[in-house]
Amino acid sequence: MQKKPFLTLEQAQNIIKDYKTPFHLYDEKGIRENARRLNKAFSWNKGFKEYFAVKATPNPYLLKILKEEGCGVDCSSLSELIMSEACGFSGADVMFSSNVTPEEDMQKAYDMGSYINLDDYNFVPFLKRVCGVPETVFCRYNPGGIFSLSASEDGVQVMDNPGEAKYGMSEDQMAQAFVELKEAGAKHFGIHAFLASNTVSNDYYSELAGVLFELAVRLKEKTGVHIAYINLSGGIGVDYKPDEPSANIEIIGENVRKKFEEILVPNGMGDVSIFTELGRFMLAPYGALVSTCLHQKHIYKEYLGLDACAADLMRPAMYGSYHHITVLGKEDEPCTCKYDVTGGLCENNDKFAIDRMLPKVENGDILFIHDTGAHGYSMGYNYNGKLRSAEILLCEDGSHKLIRRAEKLDDYFATFDFTDDFKFNTK
Repeated sequence: MQKKPFLTLEQAQNIIKDYKTPFHLYDEKGIRENARRLNKAFSWNKGFKEYFAVKATPNPYLLKILKEEGCGVDCSSLSELIMSEACGFSGADVMFSSNVTPEEDMQKAYDMGSYINLDDYNFVPFLKRVCGVPETVFCRYNPGGIFSLSASEDGVQVMDNPGEAKYGMSEDQMAQAFVELKEAGAKHFGIHAFLASNTVSNDYYSELAGVLFELAVRLKEKTGVHIAYINLSGGIGVDYKPDEPSANIEIIGENVRKKFEEILVPNGMGDVSIFTELGRFMLAPYGALVSTCLHQKHIYKEYLGLDACAADLMRPAMYGSYHHITVLGKEDEPCTCKYDVTGGLCENNDKFAIDRMLPKVENGDILFIHDTGAHGYSMGYNYNGKLRSAEILLCEDGSHKLIRRAEKLDDYFATFDFTDDFKFNTK
C-alpha cells in the first residue's frame, strides 16, 4: 500500500522559488474535509463540539480554518489562550486543560469565559482563591491501573498505563470536587479523560465512552450534580506506516452513539453533550516536512543528509517514531536503495529514518516527510543554533501562503538584546 503525498514535484518547485527548504507544509483542502467528516460522524449528538488541541499545531492561520469548520480549541497555557483569543475564540469555544497551572494562566482562562478543566482535586481551592468558580466546570478522571483493548474487532491491540500518568483525579476525588464546586456556585459539570494515545482502533473511543458514561451515572447518583458534558479527549491516531490500518471516524462515531443510547439515555442523561479534543487526527496527515537532500555519505552505511534536522521534526529522534518518506518525482520508481536519512545536528539520533528503502536519491532531490501536521513544528527547538523553519499553507485553489516565516539569526539572538555587552553580527 502506497502513501501518497498531497504535493507534486512541480508544486514543490514553485513553492521553493519563494521559500527555501526546509519548511512545514499544510493541506487546507484535507484539513477542511477531515473536520467535516468528524462533525458529520458525531452529528447525532446535538451538543457535539471538537476542541482542537492547540499544542499539536499552534498556528493562528490553521486555528482560523478549524474555527470556520465549527471547531473550538483546547488550550493548556497562557500563550495558547492568547493565540486562540487573537483568532476570535472565547467563551464556550475554549477548553482550558492545564496541569501545574500558574495563577495568571488560570485567571486568563476565567476572564475569557473558557470551560475550565481541573486536573487535580487541589485545584478546587486554587480556583476559588485565584478567580472564583464559574457556573460550568470540568474535572479530569484517571481510573488508575492499565487500560487495555486486546479483543478489538478491528484486530488492533490498545494498551496504555493511566495509573502511571500524572493527570487526573480518582473517582472519589472527583465526587468530592463536584460537591465542593457545587457549594461554591457551579451549576453544570463536565467529565474528561484520556486513557490511550495514538490508537487506530475503531473500538477505543467507544470503550472510553463506556467508561466515562458509566462514571457519569455514578457521579450523578453520588452528588446530585447536573453532568452536562463528557469530553472524550484525544487518542484517535493516524496510520503513520503504509501498511497500518487507519481509524474510520464514521464507525467510531456510530460506536459511541450506541454506548450513549445504551448507558446515558436510560439513566435520564440523554441531554449530555459530547466533546472531543483531537490534535493528531485533525492535522497530522495534512502536514509534511519538505526538505532537500544536501549531501550523501558512503561509509559502513549509506547516508542522506537533509537541510532539515531533528530541530524541525523531533518525533523520530525522541520516540523512534516512523514517518513515511516520499522522494518527489520518483513516486513510481522502485525502492532499491537503503539509507539512513539524517539531519545536521551533532547528535547521532538526528535521523528521520534508519535503513529506509527509497529510490536512488541524488543531491538536490526534494523529500516529502509525511504526517508532520501535528506535534511536528510545535516540538521544534534551537539546539546547535538551528533556526526553526517556515510554515506554509497549500491553499484549496492550489496557491501557497506563508503562515509563519522562518526564523532569522536576529531572532535567535533577540533574547540577549537587553545588554550592550555583546554585539552579534548577523549580516
